[in-house]
Amino acid sequence: MTLKNKNELTFLEHLEELRWHIIRSIIAILVVAIVAFIFRRIIFDVIILAPKTPEFFTNRMFCTFGSIVNVPALCINANEFEIINIRMAGQFTTHILVSIIAGIILAFPYLFFEFWIFLKPALYHKEKKYASGAVFYSSLLFLLGVLFGYYLIVPLSVHFLGSYNVSDQVANQINLISYISTIASITLASGIIFELPIMVYFLTKIGLLTPKFLKKYRKHSIIVILALSAIITPPDIFSQVLVCLPLLLLYEIGIGISKRILAKEEAKLAG
Repeated sequence: MTLKNKNELTFLEHLEELRWHIIRSIIAILVVAIVAFIFRRIIFDVIILAPKTPEFFTNRMFCTFGSIVNVPALCINANEFEIINIRMAGQFTTHILVSIIAGIILAFPYLFFEFWIFLKPALYHKEKKYASGAVFYSSLLFLLGVLFGYYLIVPLSVHFLGSYNVSDQVANQINLISYISTIASITLASGIIFELPIMVYFLTKIGLLTPKFLKKYRKHSIIVILALSAIITPPDIFSQVLVCLPLLLLYEIGIGISKRILAKEEAKLAG
């Protein structure tokens, strides 16, 4: 098989290639997950549980800004709440789940690299040239999205959901798995949303998107972004605006990327 061009592989041989890419990806996730499992104090105390404490970076910045503008309500997560576990094996299973999630997030660049290596032989030389930086940029955008979700959306969500109550007679006792799932879903969703420019790039390259189309439906996209922000953030205007701004910026960047690609294609046709 080593003497045969990958473009000439049979269907079963392609499946074999894909199987090994998947196996290597799973191994990478497991290796990182094991490391995360070992360093549980850092994963839980320093990273996961930190956003609910007043000492967390974002909470301190909001509180400082609130003091400057004389808006005490901006001091979010000032009153730290307690997280409980109500299942016998709850903490152990949560430990495993969090380790796997950490493995997926931290191994994402390698996972995309494996996907790229599998896809690369099927591309023409010109397509390989255009997509050469796909691994780097997709990994960078995913990481930026995760950091954005963790440092901005998560503290706001934790503050709102953790302190909200329907009555003074009802106390909030936050379950561990509920807290973890909230943080995980927010950070992963943010990482995926930040891949929008990459998606626009490839859809434009294959002719499914144009700058004209993106501009025409800009108003519709704002409505979609507002709805998306309402889903992944607490239901207050301040949080939604903070989330909407970078999403709108990503959309405008997507228009610029699409416009640039189309201009290059037209220039080549004209030449």
